[in-house]
Order: sequence, then C-alpha cells, then structure tokens
Amino acid sequence: MNKIELIKDLKKKKKAVILAHYYTEDEIQKIADYIGDSYFLSKKAKELKEQVIVMCGVYFMGESVKLLNPNKKVIIPDKSADCPMAHMATLKSINEMRKKYEDLSVVCYVNSTVQLKALSDVCVTSANAVDIVKKLPNRNIFFIPDKHLGNFVASKVPKKNIIINDGYCPIHDRVEVKDIIELKEKYPQALVMVHPECSQEILELADYIGSTSGIIDFVSKSKNQDFIICTEIGILYELKNKNPNKNFYSPKNKMECLDMKKITLDKIIQVLETEENEIILDLEVAERAKKPLEKMLVLGR
Repeated sequence: MNKIELIKDLKKKKKAVILAHYYTEDEIQKIADYIGDSYFLSKKAKELKEQVIVMCGVYFMGESVKLLNPNKKVIIPDKSADCPMAHMATLKSINEMRKKYEDLSVVCYVNSTVQLKALSDVCVTSANAVDIVKKLPNRNIFFIPDKHLGNFVASKVPKKNIIINDGYCPIHDRVEVKDIIELKEKYPQALVMVHPECSQEILELADYIGSTSGIIDFVSKSKNQDFIICTEIGILYELKNKNPNKNFYSPKNKMECLDMKKITLDKIIQVLETEENEIILDLEVAERAKKPLEKMLVLGR
C-alpha cells in the first residue's frame, strides 16, 4: 500500500477529514478533502460530519478550526509549524493603546494566535478587513498584528485613525520592487497579483490586491494569459489546476513559507494513526477569542 492509499484507508477508519491551506506542498493539496485559506477552512469544518479534522497548515490555523469547532478533535501534522506574524503583537501594546484612546477598537487579523484574538474586539480577514473597519463605530483603530494589511486598510478608510502595529509576514515582506519591474519588462502583458500582506511599494505596482482566494478567483475569471503572483508559491498548485493554459511568474526572491512546507504525507499518516498533536485550547481564552470571530461574522454579512 502506498502513502496515498494508506491515508485514504486511515481516513476511512478514523472517520477523519483533511483540510489543507493553499500554501502547503502540492502533494498535500492533492490529497486534501478541502483546500482554502485559513478562515474558509475554519468555517468549512463546521459544516462537516467528520469528528476528526486533520488541519494541514500552521499552528494558528489549527487553533482557528478548534475555536469554531470546539466539540471536534482537531489535529495538526506538525506542531512546530508556526507563523511568526501570528505572535507579533503584545498585551502591553494593546493595553497602552486602550489607555491612550477611550474610543478604541482592537482589530485583529485572523492570522494571529488565539491569545491575541482573545484580547481583541473584532477579527478580520484580508478579504473583509476594509469593509469591517468601515462599519465599526469607533474612529480609533489599533490594527494587529500585520502592519502592511493595516496600512492597506488605512489607505481605504481615511476617515479613521488607524494605528499600525509593527508586525509583518516575513514571506510577503521580502518581495522587492526591482523583481516585479524586471518581470513586467520581461512579460509586459502580465497582470500583477498582490496579497495585501506585501508592503505599500509592492501594492502600488499591483493590478489586483486581494487574499489568496481572491487572487485565484480573479485569475480564473480574467481573460488575460500572463500573471505575476506576489504571494506564497503554494498558491500556484491551485492556480495551475484551475487555469492550465495560463502562465504564472514568481518574484526572484522566492516566496516560500518553510513552516507550511513542514507538513508532509508521512506526518499526516503519523497523526491519523496516533491522533496525536491535538489542539487543546484553554476554555476561558477560547471563550474570549470566539467573541471577535463572531462579531466578524455579524459585520461581514
């Protein structure tokens, strides 16, 4: 029995389902039951009858799935797969801002730890951040943890005073303007697709700015043939899958998240066999963290 057959067999025995993020390796996306961005997968898990969920992604994604599915067993193939940005805000900075501004809303990007969510007023995704910030009654917004997404929101909602936290995604932050310009010179017909976790100078070169799912949707509907993709290279699997006749180019400075690539077929087999690496959340923290997620669902309607 090969690894794929063994995974299928174990899934059946354990009544399990495999969710994978767009940034995992091609072979992981290929065997997953559902692929998507972290928030889509968290919501999807709620609709599924399976009680064992294997979340193929970084740790905060497992936490998010568990938050929205507290009665299901959520396991992650590699507990050390982490997202540096998810930790890049502090209780101290949040408390300082709350003291400084009476009329403050702490807006937390879903790419964050459960502890940061628990300290926040509302969560947002890269797809709904602008819309939700517009709907908040507060003028003062402390946006955590990502400075680039925070700056993007600030540019779209100039009437609000958006205070930016100094966090960032190391993968999206490394894109350089010269790389994009070189690619544009080489492929002049190519449209530039940019994730809002990239810096402002990269956003200014974009033909489209959006989440991973937004980029996939835009490319799939576009009549254009050539695209420069400024987000993690794992997205190319789904882009090519849905658009086999289109051409995709990546920046020279390879946008690869090594934490996402820690997820392997062998590790999936291991956790399906043992059901180890279960995500266990502190009940009090989880209860507080659910509130900003629920508020996002209300405001995002």
